[in-house]
Parts: sequence; C-alpha cells; structure tokens
Amino acid sequence: MKRRDADASMVTRTILVCALLAACSCAHAQKLPRDEIAARLMASYPSFITAIDGNDIVFANGSKLPLDDGAGAKPFDAWLDKPDVEDMFDFTYPANTPAAAPALNVDPGRARNGDFFRMIYGDCRSGGVTPFLVEIVWLPKKSGARLQVTTLNGAAKAFEAVSAELDALPATFDDFLTSPGGTYNCRVIAGTETMSAHGYGIAIDIAVSQAHYWRWAKGGPSGAIEYKNAIPMEIVAIFEKHGFIWGGRWHHYDTMHFEYRPELMATPP
Repeated sequence: MKRRDADASMVTRTILVCALLAACSCAHAQKLPRDEIAARLMASYPSFITAIDGNDIVFANGSKLPLDDGAGAKPFDAWLDKPDVEDMFDFTYPANTPAAAPALNVDPGRARNGDFFRMIYGDCRSGGVTPFLVEIVWLPKKSGARLQVTTLNGAAKAFEAVSAELDALPATFDDFLTSPGGTYNCRVIAGTETMSAHGYGIAIDIAVSQAHYWRWAKGGPSGAIEYKNAIPMEIVAIFEKHGFIWGGRWHHYDTMHFEYRPELMATPP
C-alpha cells in the first residue's frame, strides 16, 4: 500500500511539474549569444544605434538602454508584458519555412521592449510618431488603398517594396490583398497594456475576413489553442524577404498581422 501511495504521489508531482513548466514556458533556453544580438541590432538600426557597450545599447542621441534587465528567465506572461531587449530574441524566427503550428507559447517576435521601440519610432501617445508618418499607395493595381506608415529606419521603403511585389502576384491572390485592414493605429494590444506595433507605424493587417486569430479560436479536444491559417505562403515569403515577421508563426497566432522587424532576420534586408 505504501509503495502504491508513493507511486501515486510521484505521478501527481510529475503532473504538477509538467503543468508548471508548460505555464511558465521560459523562453531563455533559446536566447541568441549577446554578440549576435548586438550585431543584429547594429545592422538593423544603423541610424539609431551607435554601439553596444557591455550591457548597454548606445543610441545616436547619447541615450542608453540595457540589453538585459537582470530579471533572469521570465515566465511567459512576464516575458510578453515586460521583456528586456535580449528577451525579444528568445525564439528563432523561422523565416522561409512552411506554415506550421508552433509549440506552446513559442511566439517569435511577439515580445517587444517598449523603451527600445519608442527610442526608434517615438511614442504615439505623446505625438512622437506622427511627424514621421507618410502616406503610401498600397498595391496601386489591386487595391489603391492609402495607408500611413513610418519613414524611420527604412520602414516605408520596405512597405513599398512589399507592395510592388504583391501587386505583381497573379489574380488568384487578390482576395487576400485588395482590402487591407490598416497600418498606423495608436492602440495597445487587445487584452494587454502593451503598445501594439501598429502604434509605431511598422505593422499592417491584411485579409481580415480570411484571417485567423487565437482569441477567436475554439480550443481543440484538450482545450489547447487550435492552429489555423489561410494566408498563402507566397504572400508571407514576400513580407519576410523585406524584413517583416508574420503573426502566423506564433502559438498565439494572428495570421492577418505583419510587422517590420529586421533585427529578427538572420540577414537584415
């Protein structure tokens, strides 16, 4: 009887530990080496970052921001809500791969350090983003929508390059391209207090009527998020070619969403 009770107790402890690890999903096991993170930041934001000095990112205006906040490995919710700059690199972004359901809480690029992005693009809540916005014509042949994006860090040029290539796709892709959902919008991410990438003028939503979003999804038999996607990978590949990441590569997926994040590509555009 004692042996049976001990075995049952061991099983219970194992289940609890597994549940705790799943809930935590601490991402730091996949963190890139600091020298690679530094190289990516310097290559991706050359007009803004002048040096990486130890643990400090040194900006052209003389400001500094730490790479590591010293908090150590974070549970998933803390990683998402209060990431340091190094945390943004915890997951390798799988560019140029087929769409597939990511593992639990694997959301490459979804964590954004607000201080970092405000240093680059400004704070929309205080009017810091709007002076750098420009109106572009999105897909002149297929759509002709006029969208606002930021000119900073080459973002507008990247949007225009994507637009030109998408405009040249066959008509079979038109249903995903003709009605964009929008770009600049000074708002937080649904269910959080974190500024959306749309608030920096670096994001676009496409094909809203055909998109899938984890908050809209019903869980599968286990209650876990069931991955769904209808966005053609030919479209995704064009965005990724020009430095955009896709929300369809997140466990907490948002398949309409693309944002300009050149630092997450192995070779910035």
